Amino acid sequence: MEFMMEYLSFFVIQTDGAEDSPSAVKRFKHFATLDGDEYEDSELKSFLDGEFSRIVKRKAERNPNTANPPTKVGRFMVEPGYELGSNGNYSLFQRLREADSKERYLGIADELVHIYLDTSAVRGGAFIIARSKLNTFFDEPFLFLLKCDFEPKIARIADERSLISHVEMAISARGMKSIQYPHMPEEGVLEPWELKIHQASHARYFEDFLKFVSYEKPLPEVMGEQVVEMAHQFIADRWQEEASTERSEAENAVEVWAASEKRELQEWWPQEQVQIAASALVEQKPDLPFTFKLDEVTVKGLLSHFGSSIHIARHNGRYVVVIEGGAFQFEKGMSPVELLQPQELADILPVIGTSTPDREPAADAADAPTANADDVPW
Repeated sequence: MEFMMEYLSFFVIQTDGAEDSPSAVKRFKHFATLDGDEYEDSELKSFLDGEFSRIVKRKAERNPNTANPPTKVGRFMVEPGYELGSNGNYSLFQRLREADSKERYLGIADELVHIYLDTSAVRGGAFIIARSKLNTFFDEPFLFLLKCDFEPKIARIADERSLISHVEMAISARGMKSIQYPHMPEEGVLEPWELKIHQASHARYFEDFLKFVSYEKPLPEVMGEQVVEMAHQFIADRWQEEASTERSEAENAVEVWAASEKRELQEWWPQEQVQIAASALVEQKPDLPFTFKLDEVTVKGLLSHFGSSIHIARHNGRYVVVIEGGAFQFEKGMSPVELLQPQELADILPVIGTSTPDREPAADAADAPTANADDVPW
């Protein structure tokens, strides 16, 4: 991707006192604002060369698989019935995109840095506000807000006598935080309601800065809500009367289960019902992850694997997970297990449930009866 720079403003942010302290004094200095020709002849071009393409190509999911992904998509918030221009963050970005002179661009960029300094997690470093066009696809510009933290203990080669000299306020593109507007989910497609942020650290730099931007819930939370809704729908279909005691008990059981951080196997639904619900989720997200622990063993796969290559069962009063496949692959930690000649499953089944576990289980699974319709809250 070849970007053509239109304007770029370069600022340096400095803090007096501990950066994490609320009493730290934060200030900034404007170093330069460049137009396209000045940028081409500047050292910034080699420093930033390729960064804009990397930022645009960096993938981000609207519903990420984790709660705090480094790259995420944000959407401008507006009240019902109002247009996009009513959003304060969008309006500021749009003014930068429409600025017709260096002086006008610097004035708006200066305003933006002032707003950024009011956020709680600001650290010293370089803050760059760039406006650039990707002429391959569009005639309208992109905005890039780049934050480079100061690099500690940086030295450069000096002369033969002193060998090295200390470099004040060194910055690096490594670990650069960025905001891109508008978001380009795929080549040739722009989303004017969306922007993309990238910040490798856990600090909420840009979430605090962009107060009128919202972010979709992570995928596990979205899918979890759908599973809870499925459970409530199953209960409503079974008990038509809302005042039913059985229905109330079942709904309460679902709420307690859904609110628990560490959840156990509930044994409420038969295999067929679980597979119907899982298929509905997999249809929305084919690569939906599926992870669980059986005692100390963690199993990771896809929800689509359940019922096809991952099976859960009971045998001799113990839970059993059967994972089927065509070939094993071992990586780190070589062990003699890799030399095994596997036994037939029929030879293993009589052994399951007969050995003494290394630790005392939470409940005596060997004495636990097989679940039936009378054991569940519906």
